[in-house]
Amino acid sequence: MLLVENIHPDASARLTKEGYQVETLPRALGEDELAGAVRGVHLLGIRSGTQVTERVLDAAPDLVAVGAFCIGVNQIDLAAAGRHGVAVFNAPFSNTRSVVELAIAEIISMARRLPEKNSQMHAGLWDKSAAGSHEVRGRRLGIVGYGNIGTQLSVLAEGLGMSVCFYDIADKLAIGNARRCSTLNELLESVETVTLHVDGRDGNRGFFGAAEFAAMRPRSLFLNLSRGFVVDHAALRRSIESGHIAGAAIDVFPQEPKGSGEEFVSELRGLPNVILTPHIGGSTEEAQQDIGEFVAGKLADYLASGATSLSANLPGITLPVMAGTHRLVHLHRNVPGVLASINRVLADHDVNVEGQLLRTRDDLGYVLTDITSAYSDDVLAELRAMPSTIRLRTLRSP
Repeated sequence: MLLVENIHPDASARLTKEGYQVETLPRALGEDELAGAVRGVHLLGIRSGTQVTERVLDAAPDLVAVGAFCIGVNQIDLAAAGRHGVAVFNAPFSNTRSVVELAIAEIISMARRLPEKNSQMHAGLWDKSAAGSHEVRGRRLGIVGYGNIGTQLSVLAEGLGMSVCFYDIADKLAIGNARRCSTLNELLESVETVTLHVDGRDGNRGFFGAAEFAAMRPRSLFLNLSRGFVVDHAALRRSIESGHIAGAAIDVFPQEPKGSGEEFVSELRGLPNVILTPHIGGSTEEAQQDIGEFVAGKLADYLASGATSLSANLPGITLPVMAGTHRLVHLHRNVPGVLASINRVLADHDVNVEGQLLRTRDDLGYVLTDITSAYSDDVLAELRAMPSTIRLRTLRSP
């Protein structure tokens, strides 16, 4: 297994204990580097800075699964991974609390203008003025994207005495006293702080720009801890320089350095009351440990039993392992008659089925079949030769 981007050592420890040979690298890899590094690799672990493209998958015929040790999977070509028979797992919930706590900290910091006070103190200037400094109690917070992070942020913000509005394209149930807005503009015109928690789908690219900043109330605060490409940073800079936006906190950027120590370039550098953080929303020791254990566990379970629960690209299946059985793991194109064809091959060779489960998802079908009787190489050859077959694996239970 290859783990890149400084993944928590608990992941390596778990997989080493399972018997895998683990190599680790501290930084993200570009496409050329990764294509060269994945030859002979069975499991690949990445974070958000490494792109797994079709070209990378083409260079990795032995690759069985990819673990995204983060929330998002937009850095992975999920459709191509499915076509190559590669399962993808991520950690959609493990760093939620860490992101929420950073958002709360930044809202308070901007409301109190702490970035400027801190800079002045380091420059030797003592300015005890309360001008422009506010409590967050009683202020209105607008949450764009009401998923796991947005809902937990809603609860904590209300605990601080804030009024919460939210907007989501999906029909979401309001938590606590939060109020749903029917349009984005309704939210922007109603609140004094706007925070983005949208996902990484391509449709969100350039989602928030000049028109959206103009629709915000004067002297509002703005946060983006979701994806860098959803915000027009040039438009944000103009809004801050004009005074329309009183402060901003940005944790994600359209282009980010691949490793620590590289220069960070952004038009948002040097602006007053702007907090810039290096994509650390989920970077707490607690979150990274949880992510390491969770994703490593999913990868180990997949290789040991074929379990795909919470996979980002394959149909989700968990079938209890029966002692003394062999398990056939069959990933195929989702076309009619595949299950019948599999069972016909087994019947023709007098192989009895002890347990079987099929699930489909979009263009993919996934079957786990447990058998107890011995089988020949001819059985596997015929299953692999089926026109619909993408990948066939065989597993032995204890």
